[in-house]
Amino acid sequence: MQTLIRHATLVTATSCAPGDLLCDDATGRILAVGEPEAVAAAASPDARIVDATGLHLLPGGVDPHVHAYLPLALTDAKTDYAQCTRAALLGGTTTICDFAGSGAEADIDAAYARWEETVADTGAFCDYAWHATVTRFDLETRRQLEARLAAGHLRSLKVYLAYKPALAISDPDLLALLDFAAANHLVTIAHCEHPDVIPYLQNHLFASGCTGPDAHEPSRPPYVEAEGVTRFLTLAAATGAPAYIAHISSAAALAAYARFHDAPSLAARFPLLAAETMPHYLLLDDSRTHLPDFQGAKFILSPPLRTPADQDALWQALRDGPLTCLSTDHCPFDFDGQKTLGRDDFRRIPNGIQGVQERLPLILHHGPRHGLTLSRIVDLAATTPARIFGLSTKGRLAPGCDADFALWDLRHTQTLTQATQSIPTDYTPYEGFTAAAPPVAVYLRGRNVVQSGALLPDLPPLGQLL
Repeated sequence: MQTLIRHATLVTATSCAPGDLLCDDATGRILAVGEPEAVAAAASPDARIVDATGLHLLPGGVDPHVHAYLPLALTDAKTDYAQCTRAALLGGTTTICDFAGSGAEADIDAAYARWEETVADTGAFCDYAWHATVTRFDLETRRQLEARLAAGHLRSLKVYLAYKPALAISDPDLLALLDFAAANHLVTIAHCEHPDVIPYLQNHLFASGCTGPDAHEPSRPPYVEAEGVTRFLTLAAATGAPAYIAHISSAAALAAYARFHDAPSLAARFPLLAAETMPHYLLLDDSRTHLPDFQGAKFILSPPLRTPADQDALWQALRDGPLTCLSTDHCPFDFDGQKTLGRDDFRRIPNGIQGVQERLPLILHHGPRHGLTLSRIVDLAATTPARIFGLSTKGRLAPGCDADFALWDLRHTQTLTQATQSIPTDYTPYEGFTAAAPPVAVYLRGRNVVQSGALLPDLPPLGQLL
C-alpha cells in the first residue's frame, strides 16, 4: 500500500518548502516528492492519506558515530542494540553507524562475529551499519579486510590514536593502513589524541593529589587533541586516503583540521576530508566536571568537555564550515555502579554519555538560535553522513531513496529529564535542557514506527544491516 503525506513543509539539505511525499510500503522507497499536484498524480486511488499540516518533514537522521554495544575492561556500556535503536527512532534517527570491535577481539573477523551475535540476541529497531575497528595492520588484518571488501561489506575503518595499548594503532601500522584505505577508497575515521601524553598527564595529576573528575580535562588538554589531528592528517595526506576526524571538541583541534581543509595544496591530497562534532560539545562545558559530590563524573567523556569559547568556535564551524557532520558518540553509563568506579581515581571513570535520542531534538531547538538553518541541520545530521559512508538510499527525500523520514511539530518544545529518555541509565547529561518536541511520527522504509512520541505497540525489530 502507498502512503501519501500531504501539506507538510519538506526540509532537505538544499531547500525548505511546502510539498507532499508519496512512498510505497512494499518496496520501502519514496515514489514521488515535491509539488502536491505531481505527487498526487503518482498516487494510487487507495493510498493512505496523512495530513501533515503545520509539520516539518525531515529525512530520517543518520548518526555515523554510535556505540550501540561496547564491552570495556572495567564495565560494559549500558546499552544494547534493541535499546539503542529504539532510542534512535524515538529521536527521529533511522540509521546508526556502530563500530565492530572493542580492541579486545583477536582480529577483524572475531570482532564482526561478536557484533553479529549481540544483534542476534536483541534485534535492531532501526537500520545500522558497521565501521571496522582496526588496532594493527599485519598480513592477517589485510587478508580479512580484503575478504570483506570482496564481499562488498566494507566502506569505512576506525582507528584510535589514543588508549594505548588496548586500542592505539602505531604510526607505522597507521601509515600502512591508510595506504591500503587509499587504494581501496575506504574512509578512515580517527580518534585523535596523543597516546603517550595522556597517561603521562593522568599519572602526574593523580600523583599530585588531583583524583576527582575535574582532573579529566587537564589530562587531555586541547593541544593533545590538536596534535593527534595534525599527525593523522599528515599521514593521510601522504597516502591520499579519505580522512574523517571524529568528535572535534576544541578550537585548537578545529584549527588543526582547518589548516588542512582550507589550504588548497593540502586539501587536494584528500579525496574526502571531513570532521564531526557532537551536541555535548556544543551545549555542555567543562564546568560540569567541577560539580560537587562526584556529580562531575556524569560528564566524563573523551575528548573532554571544553570551554564556552570552544563551543563558540564549534557553532561557527557548523554554521559556516569546515565541520561536516553532527553525530553523538552515544555511549551511556549509569552513575551509580559505573561512573562511581572512579570515585577515588578519575582514570577509572568510564568515558561516555548518551545522545542518540537527544541529538535531533536538541539541534532542532538550539541550532537555529546559533544561526543554523533547518536545511543545514539536515545536511549535518542526515544527508552528508549518508553520502560519506556510502549509504546512498539514506538521508535524502528523493524518489528511489528509502522512505525514512520524521514529521516534527517545531512549534512545541520539551524539557529533557531522565523520565523522557528511553535508555535505562540512572541520569541524563541533558537534565533540564529545552529541546524540540519529540517527532510526531517516524517512518522506516515506508512503515510508521513511531507515533505521538512512542513506538507503535508490538513493533518488531525491523532494522537491517546496511
